[in-house]
Amino acid sequence: MEHFITMQEIDSATAAVKARIKVMPEVALILGSGLGDLADAVQDATIIPTNEIPHWPVSTVLGHKGRLVIGKLEGKNVLMLQGRTHYYEGHAVSRIGLPVRVMQRLGIKTLVVTNAAGGLNLDFKVGDLMLINDHLSLMPIAGENPLRGPNLDEFGPRFPDMSAIYNPELIELAQSVARENGLELREGVYACLAGPSFETPADCRFLRMIGADAVGMSTVPETIVAKHGGMAVLGISSITNVIGASGLNAATHEEVLESGKVIVPRLTTILRGVLARI
Repeated sequence: MEHFITMQEIDSATAAVKARIKVMPEVALILGSGLGDLADAVQDATIIPTNEIPHWPVSTVLGHKGRLVIGKLEGKNVLMLQGRTHYYEGHAVSRIGLPVRVMQRLGIKTLVVTNAAGGLNLDFKVGDLMLINDHLSLMPIAGENPLRGPNLDEFGPRFPDMSAIYNPELIELAQSVARENGLELREGVYACLAGPSFETPADCRFLRMIGADAVGMSTVPETIVAKHGGMAVLGISSITNVIGASGLNAATHEEVLESGKVIVPRLTTILRGVLARI
């Protein structure tokens, strides 16, 4: 029988985090591939390796350190997850949502999710940042929904509304910060596939045809859980490679990590500006 996360597991993990932090965080950030160095900007940081938190899914992917960094950034108490977990690592999709449930139990109301993604929109270029204004939940559509199993009524309803999963006010705030700093910030639809294999040319042509602007292997499960629990979500994709008109995607994970280093300064500017105004 499939095991679904329980309130007891969530509260056990939450208690372990609470016991080690000095301040209660207000905003959480999940850092994607190649973007983990953003956590270095956190001041007065408490660092908790996630393998020391009970029931926490362990990250095994290069570029995902697997730790929580809790402290101050732009005057806000923040919690950064430096190294997320993915469905393709073998975790049950409901288990991927446990970090977000812990954030919710800590009282965090705002979640910023970042990821590295392949650009499907032919106007995109490597190094672009894309605000996610919607997503194609292809994994959940196929049955792998992180809310599958007994509903956790403490967080939200059995059938949650997903009509504005990415918060319009936060999107506008991010665009305002970008304009003030002379940065271009794209907007678009993010498609999540299961991975770990990169997409075939036919996959990419199909995704572009049905309206996806970028594609990756994360974010959607976490965002669904966040929305179910009433969090305001801001999503930003770093476009680390661009997929041509033919659909050919010759990306490597090493290239994704290297592109992330170039993108970090601009993403940091956006995130700092948003945090300062929340």
